[in-house]
Amino acid sequence: MITQVSDSLYSQLIKTYGGNLPSAEPRSLDEIRKQAFERFKSTGFPTVKNEDWKYTNVQPLISQHYELDAEPSLVAVDLDGANIPQLDAYRVVLVDGKYHAGLSDTVDMPGLSIMPIDQAFERLCFAKYFAEFADKTDNPFVTLNTALFTAGLFIEVGKNTQLSKPIHVIYVSNARQPVFNQVRNLYVISTFAEAEIVESFVTDPQAARSLNNQVTEIVVREGAKFQHYYLQTAASQGSYLNHTEVYQEKHSLYNNYNCTFPGPAFVRNNINVRLGDSEVESHLYGVTLTADNQFVDNHTIVDHIHPHCESYEWYKNITQDTSTAVFNGKIFVRPDAQKTNAFQQNNNMLIGEKSAVYTKPQLEIFADDVKCSHGCTIGQFDNEALFYLRARGISEAQARVLLVHAFAFDVTSRFANTVVREYVEHLVEEGL
Repeated sequence: MITQVSDSLYSQLIKTYGGNLPSAEPRSLDEIRKQAFERFKSTGFPTVKNEDWKYTNVQPLISQHYELDAEPSLVAVDLDGANIPQLDAYRVVLVDGKYHAGLSDTVDMPGLSIMPIDQAFERLCFAKYFAEFADKTDNPFVTLNTALFTAGLFIEVGKNTQLSKPIHVIYVSNARQPVFNQVRNLYVISTFAEAEIVESFVTDPQAARSLNNQVTEIVVREGAKFQHYYLQTAASQGSYLNHTEVYQEKHSLYNNYNCTFPGPAFVRNNINVRLGDSEVESHLYGVTLTADNQFVDNHTIVDHIHPHCESYEWYKNITQDTSTAVFNGKIFVRPDAQKTNAFQQNNNMLIGEKSAVYTKPQLEIFADDVKCSHGCTIGQFDNEALFYLRARGISEAQARVLLVHAFAFDVTSRFANTVVREYVEHLVEEGL
């Protein structure tokens, strides 16, 4: 049981919604919402007494007042912060969580469906997969999202469909009053399909404070391949709670590239990957560069359920000023998951003398014929290497950039999309 300590947002949600959940929806979805809302009411928001939230205090966020289900601002939307030079992609824009047709590309490609999630309620795969995996976790923000989401995105890539270019999903915080957004996404990559989705988070310069609770469920079906990027470049008035739940079928491949840069005051990313059959492969890569008083927490779970599967995870954190980074990675190898190959590594560089890193790589192995490893390193800036570069005529600022690039290279070199990789390397240089 998670003790509820806030009388602000929790009470506001209970009083505002109570039993008045969204209507005009399929009866099955209505029942899912009601059950989720009851679970949330019984648990409330997490506190630091919960092990998974030990270093992540959400109390300052939930003790404030927000507008609930606010309409998107009618003022012009600034998308410059989301522009990725030379990236040729289908653009999809959500403003304060709601799909914006005027800013999005019209996609007319056989085998590809992109629509607001409330238009997908009657689709067969929505009924089959919605809340099937994410709601089996014990994350209170997931149950709250399931109960009260009002917007989001549905993407289905049809059988044997190979997208000719990526889908660039842009989330813009644009509201002129403090808002609490709850966004729900469902991505289904059908059998033997191939897709690439790049998700960017940005803030309009005039936007007010926002708390964004987002849940994304992903199903990668048999033989499918999915490249998935998160680029967090929002401004300091934004706080983000992102939960990504991935389920993979036989012979599928899922790659996640998770990048956070100076800007948003608070970021919590949960990425859970369930390897639901044999011969499945997953890769999780992360680069976090923090500054000022920023807080970024990455929690990952890779669950090996069946034999002959492989997972590879590598996260790197660079902290500046008085910022804080958290990494908590857990790999499960279930009793039937023989012949598993699992790797996990977390490396950390503390540039700011008052910055902090909390890291907890974990392995729980219940099978005996496996190859698994995990580890972490924490160190400060290498002054000897800095002196070596400066002695050869390189300025101190450029030398620092080169050393940080070299530190992050193990991860960025694995990005499948060259354009995105170059953009991320540019953001690292800007962030320093």
